[in-house]
Parts: sequence; structure tokens; C-alpha cells
Amino acid sequence: MDEFFGSDEFLVMFVPFVVYWVYSGMYELLGSLDNYRLHSKRDEDTKNLVSKLDVIKGVLFQQFIQSSTAMLIFKLTHDSDDKSTTSSSNTTSSPSPSFLIMSAGQIFVAMFVLDAWQYFIHRCMHVNKFLYRNFHSWHHRVVAPYAFAAQYNHPLDGFLTETLSGALAFFISGMSPRTSVFFFSFATIKGIDDHCGLVMPWNPFHLLFSNNTAYHDIHHQLSGSKCNFSQPFFVVWDKVFGTYVPYSINQREGGGYEARVVRSTLMANAS
Repeated sequence: MDEFFGSDEFLVMFVPFVVYWVYSGMYELLGSLDNYRLHSKRDEDTKNLVSKLDVIKGVLFQQFIQSSTAMLIFKLTHDSDDKSTTSSSNTTSSPSPSFLIMSAGQIFVAMFVLDAWQYFIHRCMHVNKFLYRNFHSWHHRVVAPYAFAAQYNHPLDGFLTETLSGALAFFISGMSPRTSVFFFSFATIKGIDDHCGLVMPWNPFHLLFSNNTAYHDIHHQLSGSKCNFSQPFFVVWDKVFGTYVPYSINQREGGGYEARVVRSTLMANAS
């Protein structure tokens, strides 16, 4: 048992959750930056249909499901993981260039798999009225997104969309538990950033990814709920399947910004 709590497998289960609350907590501390907010603080407090306490409870429950699933996966693959850990233990102090290249390739594959699975499940959750009404609508109770609501979902929706996509990304990419600590921590940070509600010019995610805070904010708007399904990294699936809708970022009266759907494009897609 002591060996497990000091293992890479335990870190996969533990580190992304710590990252979630620390990183989203940082955004909460920055929440007073009114000049960079996509929604006013008043809108965040009055328009959302779920209390922040219920959001916290929901996220913690989803993280419990994720950690339980991860524990089951590692238990089922214990023997192969032991072999890979043993074979790589002598290289962890100074990883070789080939190991770093391989890990980078695995992370890119995992990003692609995660995006693909989440796009199709996410889109299905919107297209199917039963699934949306009973499950995915939970996430859209957060009309004005904020950081620590990123993983607020109905438990079944969270399992199908996020937990299973992570498991598939882990298996298909072939990454080691140690590499997956970095990948899942990065994916967690990216998901939080997409929901943080702040558009800041120095944010590196806005420079590196077209799928960003404003892009996902469009999806949370009533006019954009049938588009911009891609998450959390790329916009490729939206563009391939015609659900990509461009937007503009404008100054909001009273301070801050707002993301607006380009109406002509939305009408063309609807027709």
C-alpha cells in the first residue's frame, strides 16, 4: 500500500485534482479583473441556475468517479504497468531525447483522441433531446462560465464525456502513468481556462489554441448552443462537420468584453 501511494499511478489519480482546485482558485482570485471579463460579476451571480456550493459538490463527485475509474484501470493493467515502470526507472533521472520525443508524440495522440471522443459525445448530448434534458443540461446551468465549474456535469455525462475520453486517450496513446500525469494535468488546466470567463491578452492559451475561452463561451450562449462543440484543444472537428461558428470579441458597455456569434454565419448554418 505504501508503494502505491508513492507510485506514478497514485499521482495520476491525485495530481490533476490538486491542479484543478489550485488553478481554478487562482482564477477566482483574478475574478475582480472586470476589464477582462466576458460576463459581469453580477451576471455570474444572477444568471447561473446552480449555486456555487452545488457546483463544488458536483465536481468533487465527478473527480471521485474519475479516480475510482483510474484505480480500476491500473489494477487491471498492474502487471504491464509494473514492467514498464521497471524498464523506465533507470531513465527517469535524465530522460533521453528519444524518450522525450516519444512522450511528446504520445501526448499529441492523446490530445487528438480526447478531442475526437469528446466532440462526438458532446454533440450527441445536444442533438438528442432526451440526453440533453436529463443529463447535459446540468453543465449548461452555468450560463456565465467560471473556472471551477469546468467539470460540473451530471455524473453520467461526466463519465461518458470526460472519464471515458481520458481512459481511451491513455490506452490508445500508449503513454506511461508518469507521462499521463503531465497530460491529464495539462488537459485539466486547458478545460479550466476554457471556462474561466476572462479574456486576457497575455494568456498563452489564446495564442496557441483557437479553442479558447471566448470560443467555448459562444457554446454556452443560447444562440451558440448548437455549434462549437469541440473541446478542449482543437477546433478541427467543428470545421470538418460544419458546426464551427466564428465569433467576434467586443467591448461590453460598462467594462469588459463579450463574445458574439457572427450572425450571417449562424443563419447560413441554420439554413
